[in-house]
Amino acid sequence: MKKIVLAAIAVMGFGFANAQEQTAKGKWLIEANTGFGAVNVGNTSFQLSSEDGETTWGIGAEAGYFVMDNLAVKAGLGYNDLGHSQNSFAYKVGAKYYLLDKFPLEASYTGASTKNADENPSYVGLQGGYAWFVGKNVSVEPGIRYNISLNDDYYKSVFQFNIGFALHF
Repeated sequence: MKKIVLAAIAVMGFGFANAQEQTAKGKWLIEANTGFGAVNVGNTSFQLSSEDGETTWGIGAEAGYFVMDNLAVKAGLGYNDLGHSQNSFAYKVGAKYYLLDKFPLEASYTGASTKNADENPSYVGLQGGYAWFVGKNVSVEPGIRYNISLNDDYYKSVFQFNIGFALHF
């Protein structure tokens, strides 16, 4: 039992030390997310869904620069095929803070330019999760995001579950 506890402490210590190094000022972050539970919110993530025989999909990525330890300024782009010959280009700007080097908290603005739309979606998003550093430069970051709609007449506020994969260098 003592060996198991010591091994767990060693693994946690390695992960903590690794996280401090990878979220230091001057480091870069490239992130790809999977987006579940939210369609048409201007996704900069990978998503695929089908409803009533109509398939929608999206692809995107985000990049960030650590302006100080644990705080990255981020931007992202994405393309979404919404079906029925409708598509959109999404963009995101925001900041991500790693609380205690392990808990990423994000606040961002997300918008999209949608072909033939009466109104384009725009959201303020708040996100929290956990960063699991699986290697020196790689983290897996599951999280929950709440997208607050800035134009409720056309789009509703939604929850979204994400799993992020980040490269740190």
